[in-house]
Amino acid sequence: MRHITALSLTALCLAVPVPASAQSTANLSALRGLVPVARLLASPEGKAALDANLKVTGDIQSGASSQPALLPLTERRQLALKDCFITDGNATQLADGLGTRIGDAYQSKARYADYKTFTSVSPAVAKLIGYTNNVTKSDSGAGKYFFANATSHGKKPVSEEAAAILGNGAVTDAFGRAYGRLAGTPGSDAYGNPRPFQTLPVLTAYRGEDYFGKPSHSLDWLRGPGQDLTDSPSYPSGHTTYGYTESMILAILVPSRYRQMVVRAAEYGNSRIVVGAHYAMDVIGGRATSLHALAHLLANDPTYVGQIRTNPAVIDPASADTAKTVTLTDYPAVVKAARAEIDAFVTETCGADVATCAAQDQSRFKDEATNAAFYASTLTYGLPVVHPAQAAKPLDIAAVAPEAGHLLTAAFPEVTVAEANRILTETQGPGGGFLDDGSEFGAYSRINLYEAAGKVAALAESRRNGAAPSR
Repeated sequence: MRHITALSLTALCLAVPVPASAQSTANLSALRGLVPVARLLASPEGKAALDANLKVTGDIQSGASSQPALLPLTERRQLALKDCFITDGNATQLADGLGTRIGDAYQSKARYADYKTFTSVSPAVAKLIGYTNNVTKSDSGAGKYFFANATSHGKKPVSEEAAAILGNGAVTDAFGRAYGRLAGTPGSDAYGNPRPFQTLPVLTAYRGEDYFGKPSHSLDWLRGPGQDLTDSPSYPSGHTTYGYTESMILAILVPSRYRQMVVRAAEYGNSRIVVGAHYAMDVIGGRATSLHALAHLLANDPTYVGQIRTNPAVIDPASADTAKTVTLTDYPAVVKAARAEIDAFVTETCGADVATCAAQDQSRFKDEATNAAFYASTLTYGLPVVHPAQAAKPLDIAAVAPEAGHLLTAAFPEVTVAEANRILTETQGPGGGFLDDGSEFGAYSRINLYEAAGKVAALAESRRNGAAPSR
């Protein structure tokens, strides 16, 4: 990718009038939720959080961190190298979270033959993955250049409504300003918010194999040719948004593996830090972006459903339909259809019901204590409190983000949304983080789906077995 300096970019924008680029209502909601990162330099607490962000990121990337992990450091690095590739057409690389039996069966059916050619498990699953990933990716992508230089895709001015979000002390290029790598300066990003491989004092590079088993190097996925991120703003993490989006789809479709898929999502986001592509804040932002949008989809929010979306995954790749577009007007109905297809697929390939096959697991996700410790470590990455008022009180999820409960009830319909929100409130993680400013969006940076899912699954099981409802 050709390097464009800040000066030449400004000159280009002045020379050629460019119409403002409108952001969707969903995009604007995500931008309002993600904007606290742009205000961190305005307070001592925010500056301390930015300093910690670089330190925590560097420690994880170098292997110096004491963060709980599912794999030894050498294996984490090899996994991170493979996780650089995104199987957004079928979520197959994430399906190892489904366990030994189901995961192997899924990956044998849903495969990538090369970087563009893939197969799907079933039509409804393909449609669900394609539409959902497109929606959450749009929200994440809207933030990239917006927080880097207040544009859409680097050059187009954003709408007036979007520009107004950058008020109350918000600045662009927060990472470039904090880490001495302003946009367009040597070694930085041309647009702003340079990535860790451009700002860390020391970057650990290593060799291994890529997703397809070919010889690769970590720098191949930072500076090219695998993926050139030198002029790609860091915040929020698009990979993490994808990882959470499609892991959550598989979690909802296979409730017996819900908690393990949540851990796989966190692991995929963590891989971005391990390879040097993202900061801890990027990963937290990507997670919140994904869960926020997915909850609204599951609630059938008209802002998120009923749109025409284009994605190679929305239909069978062998179909003659080259438009590859889809409109979902009833999201829960598509989830229900996809689950029926997954149930049939698992029964056919494993020779038993889903719960039985899910229990036959010898993967790295088999230990609950290890899963819980790792997932909890990724909720805040140990970053300091930025919003003390929020740290002093638990959030009432039902009041702040009432749609959040759908993330659980979609998998466990025996439980009501009100009950799910109560459990999300009881199990939420530490408060006051850089996104936890009391907003609906900020709540998604705080919920602990691993702990909540354990309680919800137990309640659902008691209902299925005819036990009296809990009070």
